[in-house]
Amino acid sequence: MLIRSRRLRTTAALRDLVAETDLLPRHLIQGHFIQPQEGSTEIASLPGISRNGIQATLRQVEADLKLGIRSVLLFGVPERADKSPDAASAYAERGLVPQAVQALKEAFGQDLVVMTDVCLCAYTDTGHCGINHGPEIANDESVAALARMAVVHARAGADVVAPSDMMDGRIRAMREALEAAGHPSTAILSYAIKHAGAFYGPFREAADSSPKFGDRRSYQMDLRNPRENLRDGLQDLDEGADALLVKPALPNLDLIWRLRERSLCPIAAYHVSSEYSAVKAAARLGWVDEAPLMREHLLAIRRAGADWIVTYAAREALQKHWI
Repeated sequence: MLIRSRRLRTTAALRDLVAETDLLPRHLIQGHFIQPQEGSTEIASLPGISRNGIQATLRQVEADLKLGIRSVLLFGVPERADKSPDAASAYAERGLVPQAVQALKEAFGQDLVVMTDVCLCAYTDTGHCGINHGPEIANDESVAALARMAVVHARAGADVVAPSDMMDGRIRAMREALEAAGHPSTAILSYAIKHAGAFYGPFREAADSSPKFGDRRSYQMDLRNPRENLRDGLQDLDEGADALLVKPALPNLDLIWRLRERSLCPIAAYHVSSEYSAVKAAARLGWVDEAPLMREHLLAIRRAGADWIVTYAAREALQKHWI
């Protein structure tokens, strides 16, 4: 007998009935860049995204909540004068991100999941994700600073800390530091698989975090090594991570899937700046139809096994009913 799969594709209602992958507001995490000055500063390479002061961030998050976006990921963009070799402003008690976290939790409480990026790249004067001694990035010294940063964010009220630095042993150090500081309920979303590469240019403009020398290949993962990637990612669970993230998303759908098969924890994926900006740029030139293409990006990430997607497209996708 001829199998006619098209029978179940005849109408939109039938297609929705048999759809195996869904994409809902609860799956999306909106990134926010926090700047010291009030108001907003447009980011040329991330159309539709701005650096915002704390009050502007509160207004934007309030509007986003009405769309159904209940999770945010915060990135601090300090003044250049606050960058230093030891990245001390990253763990300042009244730093930019702790102030933003406190304001968000006071305004929205348990209605909003506040996640914070834990990395030193925006706070070192070199733009590297760790503290350097000459050309070498010092792993253990950097881990100590990152653990302090995580505790400060937790103390301010962060629900989830998200280390993106890729230093060895940082998950265990953060978990132990959070427990010791009286924050056992603060979750860790580990950037479990994050590749060195060319996908982060617009982000580095937004966060003012381009490395001043060399590159990040000595600590971010090698795209060519999927077994190593999976080994290191799963090790983060043993060290105390509560959820794992893969970055960038579309080049790593296979790794999202393989990580999903090997773990029962939540899996996140970061639809990164170049993935977003490439669609925006091509749409501006009239080469692609932005809405369905962005939707296909996000659906492919969900289909691969991601429970959550960090994406700059979250707000617009809901405003314009792309999903």
